[in-house]
Amino acid sequence: MPPVTRQQVEDFLYAEAALLDAWKLDEWLTLLSDDAVYRVPSNDRPLSDPKDTLFTIADDIHRIRARITRLNDKAAHAEFPRSRTRRMISNVRILAQNELTVIVEANFIVHRFRRNESIYPFVGQYRYTLRITGDGFRIASREAIIDAIELGSLASVSFIL
Repeated sequence: MPPVTRQQVEDFLYAEAALLDAWKLDEWLTLLSDDAVYRVPSNDRPLSDPKDTLFTIADDIHRIRARITRLNDKAAHAEFPRSRTRRMISNVRILAQNELTVIVEANFIVHRFRRNESIYPFVGQYRYTLRITGDGFRIASREAIIDAIELGSLASVSFIL
């Protein structure tokens, strides 16, 4: 099997961003592996483990699916009306790969628009473990490390960052 290219990874990340920005959360779920994790670590310990450190979000696949069910529910007051987002992804780097997985890092900025509130820019770095399958990639691990010093100044992270 030929090595995975940065272009292939970028295309996948851009497609993922488009699904999230369009609030196509059920379609986004199809990009995840059956044992996927989604994490947003604390700002002061971004390289820590959620087993012994408080994380903003530390979801396994069951919690991810439950989060999507809640976000799709109009009774979910935290996201009704839904936030509008626009994601910019850059500096995509393949850190390691073998025949089964690709380890990727990329920078991001997510502009969040909600009601009459100010626009909140979430800036940081994504870390992915992508599984290579016969029909493309599946996200096994997705971390969003936010660069802000204080999360309180950004508002809630009630959407998929």
